[in-house]
Amino acid sequence: MKTIVELFETSVAKYPNNVYLWEKKGSEFAGLTYKETHLKVLQFAAGLIDLGVKKGDRIGLISEGRNQWIISELGILYAGAINVPLSVKLDAKTEIKFRLQHSGCRFVVVSAGQAPKIEEIRKELPQLEGVIHLDEKEEPLPNDIYFCDLMQQGKTLLHNNRQQVEQSYKAIEPNDLANISYTSGTTADPKGIMLSHLNYAANVIQSSTLMDITPDWKTLAFLPWDHAFAHTACLYCFMYFGASVASLEVGSTPMETLKNIPKNIKEIKPRVLMSVPAIAKNFRKGIESNIRQKGPKAEKLFNHALKIAYKYNGNGFNRGKGTRFIYKPLVALYDKILFSKIREGFGGELKLFIGGGALLDIELQRFFFAIGIPMCQGYGLSEAAPVISSNALHAIKMGSSGRLVKYMELKIVDADGKEMPTGEKGEIIVKGDNVMLGYWQNPTATADTLRDGWLHTGDMGYLDKDGFLYVLGRFKSLLIGHDGEKYSPEGIEEAIVEQSPLIEQCMLHNNQDPYTCGMIVPNIAAINRELSGKGIKAGTDEAVDEALRLIQAEVDKYKKGGEFANSFPERWLPATIAVLPEAFTEQNHLLNSTMKMVRGKINERFADELAFLYTAEAKNIVNEQNRQAMKQWFD
Repeated sequence: MKTIVELFETSVAKYPNNVYLWEKKGSEFAGLTYKETHLKVLQFAAGLIDLGVKKGDRIGLISEGRNQWIISELGILYAGAINVPLSVKLDAKTEIKFRLQHSGCRFVVVSAGQAPKIEEIRKELPQLEGVIHLDEKEEPLPNDIYFCDLMQQGKTLLHNNRQQVEQSYKAIEPNDLANISYTSGTTADPKGIMLSHLNYAANVIQSSTLMDITPDWKTLAFLPWDHAFAHTACLYCFMYFGASVASLEVGSTPMETLKNIPKNIKEIKPRVLMSVPAIAKNFRKGIESNIRQKGPKAEKLFNHALKIAYKYNGNGFNRGKGTRFIYKPLVALYDKILFSKIREGFGGELKLFIGGGALLDIELQRFFFAIGIPMCQGYGLSEAAPVISSNALHAIKMGSSGRLVKYMELKIVDADGKEMPTGEKGEIIVKGDNVMLGYWQNPTATADTLRDGWLHTGDMGYLDKDGFLYVLGRFKSLLIGHDGEKYSPEGIEEAIVEQSPLIEQCMLHNNQDPYTCGMIVPNIAAINRELSGKGIKAGTDEAVDEALRLIQAEVDKYKKGGEFANSFPERWLPATIAVLPEAFTEQNHLLNSTMKMVRGKINERFADELAFLYTAEAKNIVNEQNRQAMKQWFD
């Protein structure tokens, strides 16, 4: 299979009556079969053709995940056009406007929840000929088009001239563009990743070499559908196997939508969930909170059960091997009386999570492995459509990003492009039919990233002797000491946040400076609890100074004599600390849509704090700058 059209046509022929899409209609989920979805796709494609859409035209798509999302995308592709999928988290004035302008979209498909963003900028987009609304609106404008009306137009064209529609989708070639998918915007101008039909089709087949999905599998797709990971691993891989995808019930606010995740999981009873660390952490908090509510005895039993399971599971790859086998009967008992009950909260059918989007800490993996729902961490990037490797139920090694997909080459190279031996770290580069065609209208960035057919990921990693890939962080985010030595800060930052309840976020900085410094966002609720235990009233001068000392004590745990000493080279630990007056969020653009810190923007925003960290006064965390920042958290 070389195109998405071929992929879908094959699945419709093989699994016509299987449900492909589940969507909440009223009080329960209703299913749409492959055959029914196919008909709607043809109608939408025909509607677009009737509108005058030609091969190669770009059409934007911004909507929450729902049946009409994938029907719209497939319809765009069947019409020979290119989809420009946009995140619902983008703001209108800068991010959406840039993407629609840069890609030259003739139309944009939009849901009611996202329509106000398009209204805000449509006058500034002269090339935008029309807005296709998935939902009806109160006062339509002259160039507004309703999805239902377009479907009706398509129905008529199919009846009168079906051949015209068939000619359109049968003319699709493997190297025709399917998507222009924009990077998350860690720089001022995000790049438009050109992904072809072949890129997607190849990556679906590559991904299928890691995992066996059967037609009875279901998943709840709560990650944004425009995201490359959800797009391929969920919408298209499940399509390939004749399995089904449920969309998350949309609430009246983003927070309400998030709260629907646990409820929808129980209703759908998924076999697998695609997740990111932030959501997995929330699941864990919920589980631990429920256990605590059952009282100290239950909590003690649960913690003992975890401890035994951790010993038995090892790193996953050596589970039950050697002397670990002695724990097997106890693990089976705890699974029956405890962990199986927890799994019921996930619908009772859930076999695994597939994790992507950020580095996943081992402690989180150990926890979910223990309760019988392993988190199979994977690795990929949009430029590779995106799956490169993943752990799977039959081969898990915690801390790794799993084994490589088949039908793709991967090398670890040094700065001169020389291949490194097994176990030695360098840049990860890949080659295969899943590698993008380049960046839209950006030949410089394309030439920098694609060299001799190899995609240079910009990520640092190594392969171990068992063929598992370890990803160590971004080359671009490496700290550089004053002597030129380089080190990735991500492991340290994650450890500090994970191990300390008092620290919410942490970013380290060193750009050939005398020492490393740290910028920290405090967890004010946890700090208040700590202060209360010491009998100190929150918000007082005494509380401010004590809170700063508590934060310093958490970082000192990694230094000589501390609880976590020798975890990292001491020279890369922060010698000075700035407590920041605000958190990193998507709203202030200090986190991107995959919840990764945008380091450049953080450095810009807190340039004054950074400069202060290299002064003598900053050596003591209890200084006037930190006092003022801490006071803002107490207000």
